[in-house]
Amino acid sequence: MMHQREYLPLRENALQQFQVRLAGGDRSFVVNSGESILSAALRQGVMLPYSCKNGTCGSCKGQVLQGEVHYPFHPPLALERSDLAEGFALMCQAEPIENLVISVREIEAVRDIEVRLLPARVLEKTILSSNVVRLRLKLPSAQRLQFLAGQYVDVLLQGGKRRAFSISSRPSLEDEIELHIRHIDGGDFTGFVFATLQLRDILRLEGPLGNFFVRNDEPNRPMIMMGGGTGFAPLKSMIEDLLENGDRREIHLYWGARTRADLYLDDLPSGWARDHTHIHYHRALSEEADPQWQAHFKGLVHDAVLHDHPDLAVFDVYMSGPPAMIDSARAAFRARGLPQDRLYYDSFEFGLDVPVRVLARPH
Repeated sequence: MMHQREYLPLRENALQQFQVRLAGGDRSFVVNSGESILSAALRQGVMLPYSCKNGTCGSCKGQVLQGEVHYPFHPPLALERSDLAEGFALMCQAEPIENLVISVREIEAVRDIEVRLLPARVLEKTILSSNVVRLRLKLPSAQRLQFLAGQYVDVLLQGGKRRAFSISSRPSLEDEIELHIRHIDGGDFTGFVFATLQLRDILRLEGPLGNFFVRNDEPNRPMIMMGGGTGFAPLKSMIEDLLENGDRREIHLYWGARTRADLYLDDLPSGWARDHTHIHYHRALSEEADPQWQAHFKGLVHDAVLHDHPDLAVFDVYMSGPPAMIDSARAAFRARGLPQDRLYYDSFEFGLDVPVRVLARPH
């Protein structure tokens, strides 16, 4: 049985390299000392699952079959004691201290997509609700951002800081992308976007990133797509891409928010459901019960899914939104029969920013 140390301080060692092999094949990569398994894998074109990259969401969980890892900064937040006992590790945090054999799902669909640094000019800034703004960003004419619907970009800020936002537009719009940005109290960047950012300003992006995209291994299996707040953004990209490509698999879209006003693009999914018989749109409001508006579930959005679908074994589930929603839904959906390997999610993490500035502003 392999051993796993939850925490070790950083050590002053000469550079070492460790071989990591994926179980079930001959694919392997090299990890430098002081480097996480995930970072090394991505650097060498081995696409492992991940989302938050800070140890809280659990998307990158895999099992260490041989060898030993450690966590240099803090114990892994998204692993239970039982996970540790069974040899599971968070690849975004774990560092090897010897050669490893790991069992983790490789995402082959994104392995050939280049992650790029790009400037983007603000074409449109539209206030969609009291706390959500839509940005349309124009990319350089000579540089295409190839991405899978559901992926995200990082906006690069001063001091090495960055903020991640899902791409809400479909991939076929090669020269521009759309972002839905929610204002966060105490968030310097989101405050800057709402109050200061102007048309024609330029932001610096890195992307595409993430492994949240529609799988096509079983094209006839129905899907449940569940979003909380601006978690609607990547689902919008996915659904528009599926529609554009003539995909007719059944989609049950659930969008949860606090109040009716927070469903900031409600007419759009309503139109999808009206125009396409295979799309079913469901609203869930946690803090509003409007007797004049019966077209919603009163409560949390994952409870709306459970209310409508007592058995989830036949579905693929895609969900995006705040960590509390993701955590509650993961446990509840698995208890209703959803296989773990058919649950895909993007956990939104909000953080405070350093003061920001745009890279360029036209005179």
